[in-house]
Amino acid sequence: MAEQNNQKGGQAKEQDLNQLLKVRREKLANLQEAGNDPFVITKYDQTHHTEEAKALYEAHEKEILGDRKVPDTTGLSEEEARSVLKEDYNERRAIMDASPIHVSLAGRMLFKRVMGKASFCNIQDRDGRIQVYVARDAIGEEDYADFKKSDIGDIYGVKGFLFRTMTGEISLHAEEIVLLSKSLQILPEKFHGLTDTDMRYRQRYVDLIMNQESKEVFIKRSKILKEIRNFLADRDFMEVETPMLVSNAGGAAARPFETHYNALDEDVKLRISLELYLKRLIVGGLERVYEIGRVFRNEGVDTRHNPEFTLMELYQAYTDYEGMMELTESMFRYLAEKVCGTTKITYNGIEIDLGKPFERLTMNDAIKKYTGIDFDTVSSDEEAKALAKEKGIEYEERHTKGDIINLFFEEFCEENLIQPTFIMDHPLAISPLTKKKPSDPEKVERFELFINTWEMCNAYSELNDPIDQRERFAQQDANAAAGDDEAEHTDEDFLNALEIGMPPTGGIGYGIDRLVMLLTDSQAIRDVLLFPTMKSLDK
Repeated sequence: MAEQNNQKGGQAKEQDLNQLLKVRREKLANLQEAGNDPFVITKYDQTHHTEEAKALYEAHEKEILGDRKVPDTTGLSEEEARSVLKEDYNERRAIMDASPIHVSLAGRMLFKRVMGKASFCNIQDRDGRIQVYVARDAIGEEDYADFKKSDIGDIYGVKGFLFRTMTGEISLHAEEIVLLSKSLQILPEKFHGLTDTDMRYRQRYVDLIMNQESKEVFIKRSKILKEIRNFLADRDFMEVETPMLVSNAGGAAARPFETHYNALDEDVKLRISLELYLKRLIVGGLERVYEIGRVFRNEGVDTRHNPEFTLMELYQAYTDYEGMMELTESMFRYLAEKVCGTTKITYNGIEIDLGKPFERLTMNDAIKKYTGIDFDTVSSDEEAKALAKEKGIEYEERHTKGDIINLFFEEFCEENLIQPTFIMDHPLAISPLTKKKPSDPEKVERFELFINTWEMCNAYSELNDPIDQRERFAQQDANAAAGDDEAEHTDEDFLNALEIGMPPTGGIGYGIDRLVMLLTDSQAIRDVLLFPTMKSLDK
């Protein structure tokens, strides 16, 4: 019985919704029949945005009224105080109305209250919201009648002058109001964003309308990208673009997406990294290059991973991973100051200090710190595997000591790295594109920056020895043959470029989405992607 009642309730709600949608379409038809079709309007003269208009009025108010203070009503009765304040308001209003600030605003109506001959509504544009006072005597009887029939979600252009209400709210007194677009769908009733998280991601356009916090995240994301470019421009880096469709998807350990190029009748892959093409440009003599672009990895989706994401990679000739550490620390500090206004940020209630010097630990030292095991004293793959068994770490038979070290680090160390920490000197086995440490050929000159337990970036002293690189590719090919579908493959053209000669080079890759999560205190990668990957609803 309860299930039947729920079904009937759902059917009734659907019928009500369908009726409301029908009414909206009928209103549009009536407007079109009357020659007022909003969809034939091609542009609107928008002179200001809401926040700009409010700031303009406040500056004008200060200039006209100076330091005039609100009357002191101490000792007066409530009625007397109200009378004094009303008289003061009327005087202020008369002074301001004598030299009005006229603006033309445009945006979506999110609130409306009709009160006979006058009404109030709220208009929301890119920057915020403003209250609009709509009076029949000011805009005309016919336009006022049409306005009364308007719906939440309709987009209006409003011309008029600014004023401050008795309650102190800066508002717009409409002198002309034009319907620019009719909303035929119904927005969520509650002004708290969408409660259905899945729908927020699928219908981001509605989320941006209803959820100011969500909009702020994406405004801040745009600012982060802008400031990365500003930072790198100051260091004389050149922004470039490299191919997305490639025959050999290298530069990272990841499984690629595959597709077919009809015109060439060739199978190609979507890039998983930007690295190998950017290094070709270093060979070509560009010296300092970077790219911010989408890469694609055929992997699962979770709170920190999306199959397509934004990566920033840069390469600088004549420096090494120490130079990349300096650049990284400086960039993160710069971004925090520019975007957040402080080097002390908060993520999930935990303060993270980007102003202090970042801690530096080798990977082996980090493992020793958190487990007591010193892999510098482990001499063989078998000994490393025995330690993995002892600690309950799963591994594959093909894994070497270097692979085991990485598994130990992931299992026991990452969760402790809250404050900014450079993890350096990775095993050679997991770093096929990195230059060996002269003092220890089992390790490479590589670091990862960890903040809030996350890997934020990955950097190398780039391998520029083509003979060594060919041997490393051969090992990767062997790994692929053994079943590793994330292994890299030999790239003959890249090897040819190295044989032409690449200078000593430092390189680094940043995951932009994770960086945005950190600087906006967002809990999931989907919260910082305008259109995250979602399973189709019809699947």
